[in-house]
Amino acid sequence: MKKKILAMVLSLAMCCSMTACGSANKDTATSGGASSDKKAASKNDNGSDLAYIQDKGTLIVGITDFEPMDYQKGSDEWIGFDADMANAFAKSLGVKAEFVEIDWDNKVLELDAKSIDCVWNGMTLTDEVTSSMACTNAYCNNAQVAIVKAADKDKYSTVESMKDLNFAIEAGSAGEKELSKLGYNYTSVKAQADALMEVSAGTSDAAVIDSLMAAAMVGEGTGYEKLTYTASFNSEEYGVGFRKGSDMADKLNDFFAESYKDGSMKKTAEKYGVQAALIEQ
Repeated sequence: MKKKILAMVLSLAMCCSMTACGSANKDTATSGGASSDKKAASKNDNGSDLAYIQDKGTLIVGITDFEPMDYQKGSDEWIGFDADMANAFAKSLGVKAEFVEIDWDNKVLELDAKSIDCVWNGMTLTDEVTSSMACTNAYCNNAQVAIVKAADKDKYSTVESMKDLNFAIEAGSAGEKELSKLGYNYTSVKAQADALMEVSAGTSDAAVIDSLMAAAMVGEGTGYEKLTYTASFNSEEYGVGFRKGSDMADKLNDFFAESYKDGSMKKTAEKYGVQAALIEQ
């Protein structure tokens, strides 16, 4: 009887031991799986935007239709000073640049949602922009200028002379900020190109757009020969914006410095007629 009881006790002990081992092995496997998942998740979440962009193989650039910085001419390919520089920068990272048209007023939301990786589109470095994005050094000078019918050029040659006009202005732009400060009447449109169309069609008296765009798109030999630009509302500088805290701004600053030094930045600027606006890097 004692032998029987002893055998039962030993058998029970062995079962418990096997169960415990099985449980331990299971826990170890689960722990190992969780660790692997964490490593995979952290591959794109290690605090480095550069690593994230290189891992996915694309630099997604948020833009609007803005000649001579980002525009299309006869094909789906985006060209312009900013577009060409973005392509060159992406190539230096071993990735491909992809261009996505955005609502300019929502550029920060697009960045934070990772719908885009940067805003590279003749973006004025305002206080609002620099406080909500990681921005590069300035690379181009610019100004906000008035667009009017060429026939009205002498009539509206100063900012003060335009106080009673109705303007078309890109929503969220530096031009909108200037008109708001002055208390002038305006209608917001999606892009600067739309503002030009409003003036050309006569639905707005004037527009305020970037001087670099004005030089490329209005006047003799352009699609808006009957328009011209007159007074400047301010002076400003362009930069590129990445997500807040991103390491990409410093990376692009290095690229700008190298491109300026080797002459490729100036060569690209000359291609689109913006060389006079370049800022030394």
